[in-house]
Amino acid sequence: LPGQILDQWFESEPLKATLATDAVIGAMASPHTPGSGYVLLHHVMGELEGRRGAWGYVAGGMGALSQAIARAAAAWGAHIFAEKAVCHVLLGRDGRAQGVALQDGTEVRSKLVLSNASPQITFLELTPQEQLPKDFVQRIRQVDTRSPVTKINVAVDRLPSFLAAPNTRDGQPLPHHQCSIHLNCEDTHLLHQAFTEATHGYPSTRPMIELCIPSALDPGLAPRGCHVVSLFTQYTPSMLAGGWPWDEQARNAYADTVFDCIEAYAPGFKASVIGRDILTPPDLERIFGLPGGNIFHGGMSLDQLYFARPAPFYSGYRSPIPSLYLCGSGAHPGGGVMGAAGRNAARVALEDFRHL
Repeated sequence: LPGQILDQWFESEPLKATLATDAVIGAMASPHTPGSGYVLLHHVMGELEGRRGAWGYVAGGMGALSQAIARAAAAWGAHIFAEKAVCHVLLGRDGRAQGVALQDGTEVRSKLVLSNASPQITFLELTPQEQLPKDFVQRIRQVDTRSPVTKINVAVDRLPSFLAAPNTRDGQPLPHHQCSIHLNCEDTHLLHQAFTEATHGYPSTRPMIELCIPSALDPGLAPRGCHVVSLFTQYTPSMLAGGWPWDEQARNAYADTVFDCIEAYAPGFKASVIGRDILTPPDLERIFGLPGGNIFHGGMSLDQLYFARPAPFYSGYRSPIPSLYLCGSGAHPGGGVMGAAGRNAARVALEDFRHL
């Protein structure tokens, strides 16, 4: 349990609760859920530019990272088909993957196919079911993909001014504006309470909020004097109590709850809002192909990690289909913008390619 780990090192409850958010980020779990301590470890392992456990902003926004990868691939001769949806994986008579078919009818032939889509999309939608072992298909169907996350992107006409550290007269970003700001995290019990509400089908009345202002470090993201605010919030169930859908009314009601919470810490925040984009779990699934809206392509619980990710006997990036590999967050070691699954899968695929 993360609470037991944090109790060994810290005395301050707000500090322990803030650190505990990394044990539940993106997970339908509370700091009191057994095994959630691993998620905390997952988020602080590794390093960034020599600093252990550090995270960073991508200059130009997260899309700039994808563009950098694309440029590097193109420099080595890769052909990139953007905005081209894949219909299914092409299989030869020997059962090997031989490329992919696009929805416009185009066939892209190759000796290897690597998929960074979720295991659910890769094996349940893009691969002929009769070519897969029944127990494997059942396992993929049973992966826990519950997600508590609603992402809210906000445009504001001035920096939030927090009661704990008010802005200076010149309106320039202060050190805390350039960090991750955690709200409603004064006590681990608050996090557990927010989780409990979601398990009963109700959005948290006092949500866990992680607030970032990337434009404080990267001014090019917003017009002069304005800023973009990224809100990573939870807990919101994928399906509301009574089977009610996430319609516009439900979306806006939850977003209003989040904004009311921020207003209590930073009066004037609501008046500074120019626009907002609300992405509930069903929205994240529909737009980005995240099963259940899960940013990790599946829960990071102990039964879905290491040799069991995405299924027992298939944690080494190879799939039941020869020459088809899984290289996204649904593969070992799981989610996070670190590229480990892709790098490992590429090495395995390259090894196999040399023997073709």
